[in-house]
Amino acid sequence: MTNFFDSEFDRIFKKMSSSFFNIDDVFEEFKGNGSESGPYYYGYTMTVGPDGKPVVNEYGNAKPGLTPTSDTREPLVDTIVDEKEKVVKLIAEMPGVEKSDVKIVVENKTVDLSAEHNEKKYHVKVPVQHKVDENSAKASYKNGVLQIIFKLIEEEKPKGKTVEVE
Repeated sequence: MTNFFDSEFDRIFKKMSSSFFNIDDVFEEFKGNGSESGPYYYGYTMTVGPDGKPVVNEYGNAKPGLTPTSDTREPLVDTIVDEKEKVVKLIAEMPGVEKSDVKIVVENKTVDLSAEHNEKKYHVKVPVQHKVDENSAKASYKNGVLQIIFKLIEEEKPKGKTVEVE
C-alpha cells in the first residue's frame, strides 16, 4: 500500500526527470490555495501511565494516508505528572499567537485547546488520563508555549470493614 506522499513524490520526480520541463510548473503545484500547503507532520508520543502501562498518542496535522483538510495545525502537547507537587501539567507549543487568542475549555476529562491569530490556527483535544480537579486549572502563555496546571485528586482508598467468619 503506497501512501499519498510516496505517490506524489514519484509523480514529481518522473516529471523532473523528463528531458524538458519547466521548474516553475513543478513548484506551482505546491502553492495551492493556502489551505492545502504544509508543513505536514505526524508522529507518536509514548509515555508510561500511572499504572506502569505505556500510553501511545498520535499527534500532527497529517494522518497516515490522508492529506490535511484544513489549515488548522495540531500543536504538540506533552503531559507531565509531578507526583511530588501533586499536579498534572499540559504543555502545548503554539508559536505565532497572542495570549488573548488562546481559548481553553475543560470538560469531561478532555482539554480543548484552540488559538487563532492571522494565519496561525491551532486546535487539539487532549484527553486527561489522571484524576484532576478541573476547577483548579491555571494557564500561562509565554514565548509560544502554553502551560496548563491541574491539581491531582488523591484516589480514595476503598472504605469498608473486613468481617471474620467464625
